[in-house]
Amino acid sequence: MELDFELIFGLHSIAAALKNPMRIHQRLVATDEGLMELQRKHNINPKSLNVKIEILASHELQESAKFLCMEMDVEFFRVPGGIYLQTSPLQTYTIQEFLKRPQSKLLALDQITDVHNGAAILRSACFYGINGVLIPSSKSFGLTPSFYRIASGATEYVNLIRVSSLSKAVTQLNDAGYMTVGLSEHSSENLTQEDLRAQKKICLLLGAEETGLSNAVARLVQKNMSLPSQGEIKSLNVASAAAIAMEKCFGL
Repeated sequence: MELDFELIFGLHSIAAALKNPMRIHQRLVATDEGLMELQRKHNINPKSLNVKIEILASHELQESAKFLCMEMDVEFFRVPGGIYLQTSPLQTYTIQEFLKRPQSKLLALDQITDVHNGAAILRSACFYGINGVLIPSSKSFGLTPSFYRIASGATEYVNLIRVSSLSKAVTQLNDAGYMTVGLSEHSSENLTQEDLRAQKKICLLLGAEETGLSNAVARLVQKNMSLPSQGEIKSLNVASAAAIAMEKCFGL
């Protein structure tokens, strides 16, 4: 059964979600100290929030969050900062909805299941002003409380596009005039800004660390390119590679 709520941990992520007009907040649960930190660090007046505020002792707050994580069937990690937000699920889009918009910078994540990598990539995508991130419905990280904490609020500013088949989505992007660029350490063609400077619409595709892009996706992208190593280590963590590739594709 699909739940009608999400849990958000982390002060930065909570503050960003509270400012998102597309969210319907159910309750903000905090210790006295946690609520004061939210107000102090993010200049948020709790009295102005359209959300029920519950003040609990630290142990009670942790037990409350643990129960909700069990209901969500996600692993519980201790709530940092003595505060969490229970809110409506994040709005996501279909590829058909998104292609109606005049957007130029897209990212697609293929088989990336690690929450830390997924959240770090979303944070970098927000930094580079990416218009939307395509995420397959299966074999991808979930929007768990820990994911939200690590993403540091990025999900409230970057549109997420859920696709049932990333390979079909790549075909649609190609037809819509996007230059689809797959990052692959096995490609002999280096990713440079000069290659992409003239492109008005780009979708950068990133695969899982161990396997890279799936064959179904790799054969459909218009360019498979790599980041040239200047040292003895020839590959990077996918989140690090994503940040460098976004700088080359979308940096000023």
